[in-house]
Amino acid sequence: MAFEPPQRLVRALGEPPRTAQDTQWLERLPELAKEALERRDVVFQRALAPGGRSSLVMLVRYADGTPAALKLAPPGARPDRELAALAHWGGFGAVRVLDSRHHEDDGALLLERLQADVSLRSLPEAKALLEACGTLRRLWVRPPAGHPFETVAERTAAQSEALHAAPPEARALADAALDLLPQLTAHPPEELLLHGNFRQGKVLAGERAPWLTVGPDPLVGERAYDLARLVRDRLEDQVASSAGASGARRRVNKLADSLEVDRERLRGWTVFRAVESGVRALAAGRRRDAELLLEFAAWL
Repeated sequence: MAFEPPQRLVRALGEPPRTAQDTQWLERLPELAKEALERRDVVFQRALAPGGRSSLVMLVRYADGTPAALKLAPPGARPDRELAALAHWGGFGAVRVLDSRHHEDDGALLLERLQADVSLRSLPEAKALLEACGTLRRLWVRPPAGHPFETVAERTAAQSEALHAAPPEARALADAALDLLPQLTAHPPEELLLHGNFRQGKVLAGERAPWLTVGPDPLVGERAYDLARLVRDRLEDQVASSAGASGARRRVNKLADSLEVDRERLRGWTVFRAVESGVRALAAGRRRDAELLLEFAAWL
């Protein structure tokens, strides 16, 4: 088996702050992939391209022809936490883990095969949001006892360090996001298992169920934090829309009401997460992404 790591993954791992661990993992990726395939006795078909920004996904099959997918992510992405979340969901609303026996050897995940080229983004917006909300309802459950997941407060405390160092062009929005954070984390209304990176592109068509989520970055906290990423989905379309700021605020209210989430908490988390992503995009040189994110946050 010979392949080059997808360029989207190479570029993403090259963005600051790039760690020596990420560099070493990327250099060894072809070797790691070969070993992971051999441990699980599955046959490589092809690597997904452009693929994700944080992992390599290979389409594979068992000797009897049964299709599957093998996912490898660098240790810093905490694939152990992804496995714990997927195992807890047990295939309810999420992709199913087929075999976790060798996970501690290489951190790889052997998963059921979904239709990687058919996500909720292929549906009209109203239908996509309806299906997305239905998927989230299935995922928001109590975390397992003794779980390994960080909390929303822990994750956002780490993210706030970058906001304190935001460049002048994002300074006002970064300060506004930082002002919101103590209010949002002081008294969380619930402690549920969250996807952590939920958006329409993370929900794929399947055989066992019409739509199943993939790629969680799980943590524990309130639903409004998880829903905030979905608010800004299809961001370019939203920014280009004539509805502008009023349309963005209506979207917050509509999603909050659909899932019985407090409107103001959802607005606050949407601002924080959009600004944090925008500042991170600026640091990585993705100026167009940053401008869209910061403009959207300013509308709210």
